[in-house]
Amino acid sequence: MRIAESAMQRLVEGLHHFQSEIFGSQRALFERLALGQRPETMFITCADSRIDPNLLTQTAPGELFIMRNAGNFVPPYNPNSGEAATIEFAVAVIGVRDIVVCGHSHCGAVQAILDPPSPEKFPALTNWLSNAESTRRILRDKYPEADPRRLLNVAVQENVLMQLENLRTHPVVASGLAQGKLNLHGWVYKFETGEVFGYDPQTRQFSALTLHRDVSGAATPARSV
Repeated sequence: MRIAESAMQRLVEGLHHFQSEIFGSQRALFERLALGQRPETMFITCADSRIDPNLLTQTAPGELFIMRNAGNFVPPYNPNSGEAATIEFAVAVIGVRDIVVCGHSHCGAVQAILDPPSPEKFPALTNWLSNAESTRRILRDKYPEADPRRLLNVAVQENVLMQLENLRTHPVVASGLAQGKLNLHGWVYKFETGEVFGYDPQTRQFSALTLHRDVSGAATPARSV
């Protein structure tokens, strides 16, 4: 209980610091946010506490529309799912232009694909991991002799690619792609180095993300899917 109280005390102290030191200096921003949101990017990532999308991308409140869950899964389209509703809202209502699926190193959910938990002890988690059945089969059939020490990294990458495929089953995403109004991006963030690797469909590889400069000198993302 003492640990829990200490953790909550830190959160409360953080709230006070935000209200007394941060909010006032950025009042204009928060007043604009109160009028509505118009982020251009949807960021789908894991619920893992070690990844902070805004810190990673150096974006301010209101610049990313974030969806998080264990394993950064995007279940195939089902109008009854919360993920489908969130994606539909992001694309059809907010009008995001880009969707990033960002996995990460040392992902516990992806590790659970490789070493599933007990269904008796974890029925809900077992059911959730069924969304990664295609990833599991790809790993089994494509990498039967992979080094176990390397397999988790491979699994994280394959999982991101599978979620991009699942995204395409969502009607609003399929329509946006067909009209050229939407771009999909697959990323993997490596905790221990701070690097982010993006999938390049031309080389079919993940490589470190860099910025290309156009003739005007403006920076643009190196790749999309």
